[in-house]
Amino acid sequence: MTDKADIVIIGGGVQGCSIAYNLAKKGQKNIVILEKGLVSSGSSGRCGAGIRQQFGTEMNCILARESMRIFEQLSDELEYDIELNQKGYLILAYTEKEVGQFKKNIELQHSLGIPSRLLTPEQAREVVPALNIEEVQAATFCPTDGNVNPLLTTVAYAEAAQRLGVKIYQHTEAQKIDTRKDKILGVLTNYGMIKTDTVVNAAGGYAREVGEMAGLDIPVYPQRHQIMVTEPIDPLWEPMLMSFSRNFYFQQLPHGSIVGGYGDPENEIIGHDLETSWQFAVTMAKKMTDLIPALKDVRVVRQWSGSYTMSPDSQPILGEHPHLNRYFMSLGFSGHGFMLAPFTGKVIAECILEGKTPLSIEKLDIARFERGELILEPSVV
Repeated sequence: MTDKADIVIIGGGVQGCSIAYNLAKKGQKNIVILEKGLVSSGSSGRCGAGIRQQFGTEMNCILARESMRIFEQLSDELEYDIELNQKGYLILAYTEKEVGQFKKNIELQHSLGIPSRLLTPEQAREVVPALNIEEVQAATFCPTDGNVNPLLTTVAYAEAAQRLGVKIYQHTEAQKIDTRKDKILGVLTNYGMIKTDTVVNAAGGYAREVGEMAGLDIPVYPQRHQIMVTEPIDPLWEPMLMSFSRNFYFQQLPHGSIVGGYGDPENEIIGHDLETSWQFAVTMAKKMTDLIPALKDVRVVRQWSGSYTMSPDSQPILGEHPHLNRYFMSLGFSGHGFMLAPFTGKVIAECILEGKTPLSIEKLDIARFERGELILEPSVV
């Protein structure tokens, strides 16, 4: 292992690999990624594969819109088929309050050039004929949303970064970040010390611990989320189906399997326990069959879990830490790190190299929590 690097990125998920690729693409040399497991073995490889632009805050909408533009040409750029499938997101409203929020979301999205539209329940069923619309009050649909293969996307970024000279050390755990006053001196790993003055925390569910390694308090925490997948069946519908008030998301993938999950903030485990529960399987099956009754005889193949890295306002923390020079963060995505990675990788790379970004990220800096400038993302499962 090298004993010196210009930049050390902690975390070999899609965020870390995207940042490394974008740094190397701009000509940066001597970049190291430290991954305590395997590339994409954490949240990136466990996510539900959906990519959407239908958010309720300006920053999340912009990050998602720009990431989608990159996703659309990423297979060609990285020379790797990431299996992009743009069949849309159909998001369902079940309460008057939710319909009001959807109208606000649509107005914001249109102002940012996102081609979403508000649908009646009957129009929603035209998009998905198998849909039970008995209690649906409205829906939104964006045809350019969709899904990609998260494992292949992360590997594609990793291999493209390596072709540009990035060193990826797997099974290599960061243990301590050596600092003096407000400067970084190096990163201690289980294989020795790497001298560096620049660290990027892209550690996903372990982001808080990587902050503590440098004596920093980063206000995020990992929360378990579970996912289920069924046997392949004949095509029933194409877009991702989602509801915030009923708390679910699921879609039929191109090969026929249905994959989906839901968030349970009151009962889900806070921490790194990634076991799965039979309660999830029962509840998720009911959510699926209530909405798509034709699924009642479909067999479940397996289920798994991963971590959402939750921030206080469900928006990411981006940029340099104000109390430690050259300590950069790309974390706290609250379940959306994979879908935002193409653009945030570019943003963080430019922040590191040029001290400025293609999009002002002041609203997403860590100091916003001290300033009391939280803008809560309303559109989260």
